Order: sequence, then C-alpha cells, then structure tokens
Amino acid sequence: MHIAEGALRPEILTVGWVAGASALGYALATLKNEEIPKTAACSALFFVASFIHIPIGVTSAHLILNGIVGALLGFRAFAAIGAALIMQALLFGYGGVSVFGVNLCVLALPSLIGCALFSLIPKAARSDYQVLFWRKRIVWFAVGCLSVIAGAFLLAFVLTINGEGFADAAKLAFIAHLPLAAIEGLITLFALNFIERVKPDLLTR
Repeated sequence: MHIAEGALRPEILTVGWVAGASALGYALATLKNEEIPKTAACSALFFVASFIHIPIGVTSAHLILNGIVGALLGFRAFAAIGAALIMQALLFGYGGVSVFGVNLCVLALPSLIGCALFSLIPKAARSDYQVLFWRKRIVWFAVGCLSVIAGAFLLAFVLTINGEGFADAAKLAFIAHLPLAAIEGLITLFALNFIERVKPDLLTR
C-alpha cells in the first residue's frame, strides 16, 4: 500500500505532508512516557508485517495490521506507523520521503476506524475472556478487516485524483486488497484473542 516516489502530483504531496505532519506532530506531543514501549512494539509490528510486499503498479499489497495498531494505541497509531514508514523509506526505499505524508495518511487514518470499533467494547469487558465473548470476536475481526478496506479506498482515491492514467491502477489496488482485508480480519481476531488471554491490561487503553 506504499505509493512510490515520483508517482504523485506536487499538490497532492503538499496536502499529504501538511495533513500527515500535523497528525504525527499531535500524536508525538500527546504521547505519554508509559505509552512509549507499547507504541514502539506496534511500530515494529507494522514494520515487519509490511516488509514483504507484492508490487501492484505504483503501489503494493502487503499485510498492514493498522487496525490492531489503532485498537491498541488510538491516535498514537500515527506515531507508530510514522516511525516505521520513515525507517522503511530511508533504509529500504519503500515509499519515499516526498510521499511520506500521503503514505502516512493512507495507512494511519484507517487505524482510527479500528480504534473506534474497539471502543464499542466496554473497557471492563476487554480483559475478561468470557464477557461479551462473541461480540468481541465480531468487533475484533471488523477492526482488522474494515481498516484495510478503508486504507484501500483512500489509496484508490489518491491514485484516481492524481490523473486519469492512474484509474486502472486505483481499481486494481482496491480489488487486490479485498482478500487481504479478510486475512487481516482473522489475524487481528486471533492476535487480540491471544492478548486478552496472556496480557489483558494491554486492551484497557
């Protein structure tokens, strides 16, 4: 889901940088010291998950896990994903510096959907394995699935407004991410289920 360097028009890059930098600045400014370890762990999770990717035109398909990052961190997901994107761009050339803002928005904004869905489960029920058992499983699947679909939609939207020549790439990118959304829904479901059993305090953000 990384957009490659040199693919987007300057005005889109500018808007992306303004929006992405503003969100990242706010996330870092509100990051508490006790949240740093969890934020770093989620950043590493995103970094590793998106490391293996399949090229699709000017972008790529890969695991994202932005839903679970948003569920665990809330708005601080911008800090976790932003740090991982910077490392990927500088060390491996994934994405790029000029498209950092757009890539951050495309990948981190949908994590807020995961955050919102996660909030549907009361805090007291998140750490109790038996309370609201099936409701939690449905919500946790949706956290992973819908976050990817939202990200794919944003990606397709950005490519579409970039020019008519990118319309086919936009459609291909969106369709290619639909099976991935179901896979991420299952991964998020099992991951949050595991965390609930071994480290439930992580779910009581």
